[in-house]
Amino acid sequence: MPISLSDTYPRLVGDIGGTNARFAMQLSKDSGISEPMALPCSEFPGPAEAIEQYLELTGLPHPRWVALAIATPISGDILSMTNNGWKFSIRELEKKLAVSHLRMLNDFTALALALPVLDTDDLMPVGTGKPVAGKSIGLLGAGTGLGVSGLIPTAYGYTPIEGEGGHVTLPAFNAREAELIALAKKRFTHLSAERLLSGSGLSLLYEVIAESGGVQQEALQPDEISQRGITGVCPLCRETLDIFCALLGTVAADLALVLGARGGVYIGGGIVPKFGEYFIASPFRKRFEEKGRFSAYLSEIPTWVIRAPWPGLMGAANSLDDDAKQMGIV
Repeated sequence: MPISLSDTYPRLVGDIGGTNARFAMQLSKDSGISEPMALPCSEFPGPAEAIEQYLELTGLPHPRWVALAIATPISGDILSMTNNGWKFSIRELEKKLAVSHLRMLNDFTALALALPVLDTDDLMPVGTGKPVAGKSIGLLGAGTGLGVSGLIPTAYGYTPIEGEGGHVTLPAFNAREAELIALAKKRFTHLSAERLLSGSGLSLLYEVIAESGGVQQEALQPDEISQRGITGVCPLCRETLDIFCALLGTVAADLALVLGARGGVYIGGGIVPKFGEYFIASPFRKRFEEKGRFSAYLSEIPTWVIRAPWPGLMGAANSLDDDAKQMGIV
């Protein structure tokens, strides 16, 4: 007997990063996501146990459909997360959850799916430029790692990109960055963009800047480096933040050129949205536009910081809508 759309509810959606697992529930087709909650990944052996705890804490009904956005490549049945210790079988997870449909997708693919439903209150513009309707859109964001995705236009709307662009080799724009990258490379066989453009990357960048200048450094967490850099009370932290933003501008511009992202470039993740107004005046946008013969092309591409509190969950919910349409469920 064919199922109806109402049979797919309640739906549970999740956005699982290297540090936190965020969950919410959509109770019916006419309701948005509700009861969002973040749980530390380190307190659970895997996603099934985190979901069980979420349902217990909220008292919400058992879901029928589930979509989990996760910060790792989705390939095969066994998933091993890049930035935490979770390793699990998708088939076994579906059995444990006892649901009729489980959708797994990359966390930045889910975030890309949320972009079309964000409104102006969810975004902070950085620089000038206007989006061109129907053109590709870029997305990147630093958190525990560096996520990269985007939206490609098709005859049926936009299709999200699922890739691992955060692991491209990090380029140096000038001699100062080349010096710092050379120092950082002594610790790794490959220095990816994620090695410096992430939470741990902020700490590493802080350390190599101190090392390059023979400056005494303090034992600071990434949030402390950010706050001291934003306020300007620590010159070392301020230089760390400025170079972090410049490097992010380089990577964002490369992404825009590769995708032809004239629909704009969005910046998510857990780090940059906390920078607030500092980011607008930071070296990010200047570096984004510094591409020689293509500077004028990039100057016309708008960039925004995503300020919505749970965008990954919104994208996961949208992925279930897409699944229902593809299955012909109405």
